Amino acid sequence: MTDFPVARPGLPYRIFLAWLKRAAKGHDGLPMPDYLTPESLAALRRMTGMPSFPQGLSALQTKAWRTLYIPCGDHVRPARLYRPRGEVTGVILFLHGGGFVHCDLVSHHGMCCRLARHAGAMVLSLDYRLAPEHPYPAAVEDGWAALKWLDQQAGMRDLPIAVCGDSAGGNLAAVLARRAGVEGMRRVVAQLLYYPTVSGLWSPPSRAVYAEGFMLTARLLNWYGRQYIRRDRDMLDPDFAPVFADDLSAAPPAMIVTAGFDPLRGEGELYATLLREAGVRVRLVCCAKAIHGFLNFYAVVVEGRRALRLGGAYLRAQFARYRKAQ
Repeated sequence: MTDFPVARPGLPYRIFLAWLKRAAKGHDGLPMPDYLTPESLAALRRMTGMPSFPQGLSALQTKAWRTLYIPCGDHVRPARLYRPRGEVTGVILFLHGGGFVHCDLVSHHGMCCRLARHAGAMVLSLDYRLAPEHPYPAAVEDGWAALKWLDQQAGMRDLPIAVCGDSAGGNLAAVLARRAGVEGMRRVVAQLLYYPTVSGLWSPPSRAVYAEGFMLTARLLNWYGRQYIRRDRDMLDPDFAPVFADDLSAAPPAMIVTAGFDPLRGEGELYATLLREAGVRVRLVCCAKAIHGFLNFYAVVVEGRRALRLGGAYLRAQFARYRKAQ
């Protein structure tokens, strides 16, 4: 069992948390509205849809990027395709975080640029449908459609594929990775999950230990859940809570990155254990001084840049393993 330390996060995070508490007028987390209106939802998305670093400067990490529109059943979704400099080793489907409610292609632009550089891979960042307008399983359906679209592209048929996401996007990446294994998508060779939420109703000890004071609070977790999940029985669906899957043995190898001061830390650790017990190769990395969402601060905290570099190197190695086996 993990021993969660009673300590403090790193100095940059303490400064940020103090500023956030002041900006939120004494509350510990992001200022989420108790009752959503179209106006409050739009304001929330504007606030969280800002780039973490100037987009033009971030793009210098890549050779090029462009906007695409991906067919997802009876509709299309915007996406951004990033191409690295040099040889392309594979392609990554990236699902952004934001509690299934907010964030977008802009908010995670810089992360995708760095991931493309470090993995030497193309990155397809999907703007999946958001709750509460589109509750579960809309985001899963969009992600699955995008993964199948990637698998069928003639220009990418020789490239291995990985799925990646942070927080809620890590949930979607885990769900898609498991489904790809079950469906026999042999080119999906890895999953990279940053502080994922994967346990649905089950509450690990970390949710109690870090329930308040570290940006993502217990109250916020419940708020996000109410926006995304409308039926109680869906809380136990493996396409929302992968820890409840009957069989994880078909899932591809995984790298799971957790934050030391994060209520979701225990979920990532539990999922790593379950994957290992199913025979899946797993690398688990804990950024001990970080809080939830630290990738969004990569421009100012070393842990964010390090986690993107380690994740990219992991995917590059998995892609090389696939090519060697062909």
